[in-house]
Amino acid sequence: MKTHPFGTLPPVSTLTLGGGGIGMLWGETTEAECIAVVQDAVAAGINLLDLAPRYGDGKAEQIVGAAFDGKLPDGVRVTSKCNLGATPPASIEAVLRASIEASLQRLRLSKLDIFFLHSNVVPEDLANSANPEGGTRMTAYPVFVDHVRPLFESFVREGLIGTWGLTGIGHPDTIIRLLNEAPRPAAVQCIANLLDSPGGLKFFDGPAKPREVIAAARANDVGVMGIRAVQAGALATAIDRPLPEGHPEVRDYARAAGFRAICAELGESPAVIAHRYALGVNIDTLVLGVKNRAELAECVAAAEAGPLPPDLVARIDASVDRFAKI
Repeated sequence: MKTHPFGTLPPVSTLTLGGGGIGMLWGETTEAECIAVVQDAVAAGINLLDLAPRYGDGKAEQIVGAAFDGKLPDGVRVTSKCNLGATPPASIEAVLRASIEASLQRLRLSKLDIFFLHSNVVPEDLANSANPEGGTRMTAYPVFVDHVRPLFESFVREGLIGTWGLTGIGHPDTIIRLLNEAPRPAAVQCIANLLDSPGGLKFFDGPAKPREVIAAARANDVGVMGIRAVQAGALATAIDRPLPEGHPEVRDYARAAGFRAICAELGESPAVIAHRYALGVNIDTLVLGVKNRAELAECVAAAEAGPLPPDLVARIDASVDRFAKI
């Protein structure tokens, strides 16, 4: 598999194996199948494994620990994350350290290569609003700057983590602000799909602006990891889990009807075309949410085929309403 520049970090493979599928969040699978997915992904040339405690209550990290028994193949790197939410400043260091230590125990490793803040950095007024997501998914910008970022830098100096990054699906103007400040994250995870949609992860008013976030990362030599290429199943042939009517992923699935019609005309899998579309966005690596070897093979084939030709991208762009309110 090809590798690409990755900001200031060592080159990264075209694809990254994400933890959602192997954490058993995206439909039915088995532990043995997930271990096989991890091993096959590395054998295919994937050199970054993107994990988090929230992917199956630690299951994804346990799967990787079992797949390699704590001895990662040469050149393979792992990430993990911590969801701080509105943790009081006095408790932040203890929460971050406990999260890192628990992840390392599950992975059977002594160091994380990249440690991401899994909660979303937002303006202080949004974090303090009555939004029900405030306590669990939002970290106020001043808290991040005054407390979290210095701790991340300290963990790097300790050798507990190699570097740190941000989840770039929070309030876009705040993420862009952080990408322009120092010390900067080494990597940022950004929405990369044809709808520009974070789906159910969006909790703020206004557009998500993923392409503007990517541009800011590029301007500051921050590595870009594209996520949600199939928008949690909304850009696949069908959503593989029950969701209530009106759920953001269900609405996105309806918005993508024209896209699926183009795929049917081409005789291609929507998931493959969605991944190839995402590979043409200005990212360094695309994070996969696969849960079995068949899905992995489909994505590897998409990576080998490469980005879509410009005329097909234009047709797909014209088939969807990217600016619909979500």
